[in-house]
Amino acid sequence: MKGARAVWDRVPARARALCAEIAGFAVVGVFAFAADLGTFLWLRGPAGLDPMAAKALSFAAGVAVAYTGNALGPYRLRGRRVAGRWRRFSVFALVNTAGGAVQLGCLGVSRYGLGLTSTLADVVSGAGVGLVLGTAVRFWGTRTLVFSAASTAGSAPLPESGPAPGPAHASEAVGERGAGGRR
Repeated sequence: MKGARAVWDRVPARARALCAEIAGFAVVGVFAFAADLGTFLWLRGPAGLDPMAAKALSFAAGVAVAYTGNALGPYRLRGRRVAGRWRRFSVFALVNTAGGAVQLGCLGVSRYGLGLTSTLADVVSGAGVGLVLGTAVRFWGTRTLVFSAASTAGSAPLPESGPAPGPAHASEAVGERGAGGRR
């Protein structure tokens, strides 16, 4: 165990941070997948919805779980590229839709482009290759389009050094930077 720890300590900090981000994203993805699948099975079974409506609703449930998990988990301390929760959620939903389109595209290429119509080919192309590529699209979009790597200008912390404003200027400092001490 000490050897593995020594190797891990030699990994650059940026690479360790990326590994932690990927691991957090993957854990959230497992929960989102479970929410999507569970919702779909319940809507198809006891609720009796048709497959397309059930899948649309289960996809929305999975996206909601993924957004909440990512916002509260691996990306909780990052800046927000898109202002406003609903706008950010909308961009997140579009990113996830793009990832789903990649999965469908892989299945379509396999089935209609290459003529591979077996169940195994569908699983490999849609749930194998498509899932990997779709997840890569989701990861890239989530970290670059929804939650930016650096804090945005609106959430930059105040500098620690320098003289504190005097009593005559204290209200100006609060008004300029906001009550929370941020620009």
